Amino acid sequence: MGKLIIFSAPSGSGKTTIVRRLMDVLSGLEFSVSATSRAPRGVEQHGKDYYFLSAEEFDAKIAEDAFVEWEEVYAGTKYGTLRSEMERIWAKGNTILFDVDVKGGVRLKNIFGESALSIFVMPPSIDELRNRLVGRATDSPEKIEQRIAKAGEELGYAERFDRVVVNDNLETAVEEVCRIVTEFIAEQ
Repeated sequence: MGKLIIFSAPSGSGKTTIVRRLMDVLSGLEFSVSATSRAPRGVEQHGKDYYFLSAEEFDAKIAEDAFVEWEEVYAGTKYGTLRSEMERIWAKGNTILFDVDVKGGVRLKNIFGESALSIFVMPPSIDELRNRLVGRATDSPEKIEQRIAKAGEELGYAERFDRVVVNDNLETAVEEVCRIVTEFIAEQ
């Protein structure tokens, strides 16, 4: 078993952007593609952004114990981490990067303990979070309000993570995350 790095945050906090930038800067990291029961948004691709499964396929994977962890993040919409995805990445000798919801992040940290580094990406404010969600133009106004409401609950999980990085300036947040991750990987 190798190391893994867990990123969690409310939707729109910038965690996915930070993870992508981190992968551009540091070698030996590989993104764990999560499975979801929701439909693709925009230009998302199966196997690259998510493994898009029907509700029935997702439930079958649960029954097979194919997930390390899974969660119904929104009513009727499940997300999970496939064991096969983790094994594939570790077999290549890479460190796994996760971009997961806060409950999944806490669960992964609890499962993998000291082999895992958990980082919570904090938005500068709820107003800025709303602006980012509106600006990315992938969700309806109703969905944005649902995400904002959920963000209030998710922010309460920050203290359960190893590190909290406030993303009020993307470049600064990326630099901080690169430093934290480099130190973690260097530890024996």
